[in-house]
Formats: sequence, structure tokens, C-alpha cells
Amino acid sequence: MGHQKEALINQLTELIDGVSGLPECRTVSKRMYSNLVRRVKLLSPLIEDLKDSDVEVGDDVVNGLELLRLSLNSALELLKSVNEGSKILQALQIDNISLRFLNVTEQIEDALSDIPYNKLDISEEVREQIELVHAQFKRAKGKMESPDVQLVRDLAMAQREQDPDPMIFKRLSEKLHLRTINDLKKESLAIHDMVISSGGDPEDCFEIIAFLLRKLKDCVMTENPEMDALEGDKTLIKHRSPVIPDDFRCPISLELMKDPVIVSTGQTYERSSIQKWLDAGHKTCPKTQQTLLHTALTPNYVLKSLIALWCENNGVELPKNQGTCRNKRSGAGGSDCDRAAINALLTKLANGNPEQQRAAAGELRLLAKRNADNRVCIAEAGAIPLLVELLSSSDSRTQEHAVTALLNLSINEGNKGTIVNAGAIPDIVDVLRNGSMEARENAAATLFSLSVVDENKVAIGAAGAIPALIDLLCVGTPRGKKDAATAIFNLSIYQGNKVRAVRAGIVPPLMRLLKDPGGGMMDEALAILAILASHQEGKAAISQSEPMPILVEVIRTGSPRNRENAAAILWSLCTGDVQNLKVTRDLGADEALKELSENGTDRAKRKAGSVLELLQQVDAVDS
Repeated sequence: MGHQKEALINQLTELIDGVSGLPECRTVSKRMYSNLVRRVKLLSPLIEDLKDSDVEVGDDVVNGLELLRLSLNSALELLKSVNEGSKILQALQIDNISLRFLNVTEQIEDALSDIPYNKLDISEEVREQIELVHAQFKRAKGKMESPDVQLVRDLAMAQREQDPDPMIFKRLSEKLHLRTINDLKKESLAIHDMVISSGGDPEDCFEIIAFLLRKLKDCVMTENPEMDALEGDKTLIKHRSPVIPDDFRCPISLELMKDPVIVSTGQTYERSSIQKWLDAGHKTCPKTQQTLLHTALTPNYVLKSLIALWCENNGVELPKNQGTCRNKRSGAGGSDCDRAAINALLTKLANGNPEQQRAAAGELRLLAKRNADNRVCIAEAGAIPLLVELLSSSDSRTQEHAVTALLNLSINEGNKGTIVNAGAIPDIVDVLRNGSMEARENAAATLFSLSVVDENKVAIGAAGAIPALIDLLCVGTPRGKKDAATAIFNLSIYQGNKVRAVRAGIVPPLMRLLKDPGGGMMDEALAILAILASHQEGKAAISQSEPMPILVEVIRTGSPRNRENAAAILWSLCTGDVQNLKVTRDLGADEALKELSENGTDRAKRKAGSVLELLQQVDAVDS
């Protein structure tokens, strides 16, 4: 049974780390995605405690953990598909996606209900956190995400009307986060994956997707006419005319392309034609006249698939060798070319001038974000030590690219160790202290990603990250504050980092965030204070900030989660402290605590009941 438990714990750790390392979602599913990621992350302390426990467990515990493993595996697969899939397809199928999130939520809640926690060797703090997470899954169970009415209406009008209002596509561009040519190129890659994975028989709505993509591109080009020069990669259009579309012709030969490839400027050419151009000694892009950063040629699978579909639908003979390519999977057939492009970029990183290094780091940043295969290839090619060196670059943009590339690479579990072993933590902390705001935000996110590995929590804290994270929490953008708070919360699971955070002065800024409900950081502030209050130094520092009035007010009027955390903090502060109990009594907290003990979450009920018992003891002594 011991080996079975150990294997299960390792698998659960990998699944939670996989979810924790996922990038931010920028699709119509963002809210469902973010809620699920946040809740799954909070399961980490449970697995960590189980990993450290030597207590033998029975079949009922193993069965419960196996159900949790299966449900988390389903969650990871769903999250990956949402984050890497077509944004347009997601919008068209949002009801199905909402149902999938609902099903996964129910699976996890059922699994958590089957685990006999009374038989587990876990701390009280972890037990309370798991009860909180379980309550969140219970509340989410059976609640379908409300549809975006405007989005649904715009999609319907775009498909039905003969000549849709351009404002429809402007709104869709914003809602779907398809605002730039780069956004549209990434969307076309996602559509390519869909076409290829279907084995040449794509979704029934493919023509609608192609139509919307073309209209959105027209909208983006209208809003940004200066980007017209970058328009060459027209993988976004699918016609049904027997006349060969210009977008399917090579700009050099003007013939229908059979092996389209992309050069470093983003333009697409027939491989044989552009190769002849390069062999003649040219160093520029024929269409834009821009200097090529490298001469690697990357297959344009999107356009290749669209050409194949157009040929089939219009009775045109497929170009030679075209038919067989459509069964290839993304990242398989093009791996050699992708590797050649990556090696060329690494040469620029190592030996290029500052401008070339900046451009190469930027391209690696995008490649690492695109898919899992790229993250593995980039690391295997030796990019990580070179990117770590660029963290010290005097060029702010290069530094931003380098730290963000490392963030994207750290999504891969194996890359986390490589990044740390390359000595990155002190340099990332330095970027967190002194970089541009974007670099600081991404440095905070990188530290959070690395901190999912237990030993890294210690190293990150020892490198001085916590004071810098506190500074970002105070002065950052809303996104930067969220990144800083998430990192601080995760690091504070380690006791030594709780002390560091308290001694670095985290409590006053947390109290300021707590007193600013319009700032959007109350949830994070209460969650961090709750974990700090479990330590004696944290409890003392919080008590000195006179938190009782705001805590009582949150218990009266806050959200269920915030009321729960406020009650937990109040219980920690009042336990063994008569003065805090008297202040709480004088604030008239009894009524709010009684209501919470009857109607709150399980943890909130227990904490509120405990505080009420302490208040009754004080009343008895005073009387």
C-alpha cells in the first residue's frame, strides 16, 4: 500500500504543478479557467502534507486519492485545450465548454467528498484550507456559467446578416482578444491544429470560423492601417472560388504553393522559390524588404491545410506531396525545421549584437508560449543559461523578453530544475527589484511558477524575493499586484517565509488593500493574512495594525470566502489574547458571528463558533 500511496502522491503533485504552471487565459472561457486553476492550486498543501507523512493509509484513502487523480487529470486536459485552442471555436461552442467545466468541477468535488480526512496525518491549517477549497467546489457544483449575451448576439448577427455592421467585428475583436495581427496569427495556428488533428475532416463550423477570422483581420487592419506591410501571411482566408486565391500563390513564383514556409519576417513563400532567393545571397524578405533575422524556414501548416481543403472543395488537383501532410500532427513533421530555427535564434543570443539578442529573445518568448513541444526543444537546445545571462541586460526590452521566456519555459516541469540550476533565482529577483513594470510582473509570475517545487520556496525566500514582491504589491499595476500576491501566498506556505514576510513589513500594505474594497485585492489580502496569522510573529504584527473593525465589517458584509478568512484571522488573533477579545466584543461582533456560525461555510461556522465561545468566556470573567 505504501508504494501505491507514494505513486499516487507523485502523480497528484505533477498534476497540480501542471495546472499551476499554466499561463493566463485570454479567451471567452477566462473566468471559468481562472476559477478552476485557482481552486486546484489550493489543493497543493494537502498533497505536500501527505508526501511528508509516514502514516500508513487504508484502501478508502487510496481510493479517494485515485478519484482525485482522475478528476485532476481531466481538469488539466480541459484547461490545456481551452488555453491552446481556437478562440473563435470556443466562442461558438461556449455552452459545451461551460458544461465541460461543470462536469470537471463535479468530478473534483465528488473526489474531495470521498477522502476520509480524519484518517490523514495533516496539519490543522491544511485541513482548514482543504475544507475551504471543498466548500468552493461545492458552491460551484451545478452552477453553469452565465453566457455573455452581447457576445452571443454578435456571433449570431455576424453569421446571419448579409452585410454585418463593422462594429460587430470590432466588439468581437475585443471580446475574443484578437486585437492584433500577432493575435490573429496565433489564432490561425490554433485553427491549423484543429484541422490537422481532424485528419482532414475539420469541425462543421470551419467555414464560419474562416469567415469570422477573415472579417476580424479586416477589422484589425482597418483599425491599424500601418500594419498593412505585415499582411503577407494571409493564412486567414478560405474561398470557394475555382480561381486560385492570391493568398495561396507564392509571392515570388505566383504559382499555387505546395510546400509553404514562413521566413523570420512572418511572410510565407513556396519553399523552393525562397530557397533560391536565399541561395543567391539575398538577406532580405522579398515582399517587405526587411532584413531577415535568420534564414531558417518554418513550415506553414495552417496555409498548407487550407490549400488542401480549397483544392478538394473546388475540384482542383492537389499539389504533389500535399495529401500526405495532412495526417501529421503539429510539432511532429516540422520538428527539424523548428529546431533549426531555434538553433539559429540561440546563435543570435550567444553571439549577436544587442539588437539581434533582443529580437531573438522575443521570438523565443513567443515560441515557448506557443506549445509544449517548443518548450522542450528550446530547453534541450541550451537556451535557458543564455536567457538567464540576458536577465542582467541593460536593455529593458531584452530583459523583459528574457524573463518572460523563462516564465513560459517554466511551465514544463522538467525545465523548472534547469532554470534553478542555471542560477536564475537571484537574477529573477534582481529583475523583480529593478526591471520595468512588465518585467517585474513577469518575474513575480516566474517565481510563483518555480515555487511550486518545495525546495525552491526556501531558495526564493533566501534570495530576498519577498521584500521585492511586497514592493510590487504596493506599487504594481492591478495585474502586477495579483502576481505578487499569488507568489507571496504560495511562498508563505513555508514557515520561514512567513517570518520573512512579516519582518519585511507585509502587514501594513495588506491592511491598506483590505480597507480599499474598490481596489480588487481584498480576497488576496485576507487569504495572505489568514496564513500569516497562524504564526506567532504574524499574529503579533496583525494585532498591532488594529484590524478588528475591518475584520468584523467583512464578517458582516463580505463574500462567503472573505467572511470565512476574516473569521479565521479573528480566531487566531483572539486565541489567548483577552485584549483582542474585548475589542471584538465592544465592536458588537456577536450578532455577525452568530449569523456566520449558522449560515457560513463549514470552516466559517467552526471559526465563528470558536470566537463566540471565547467571547462568552470573557463575559463570564468580567461578570
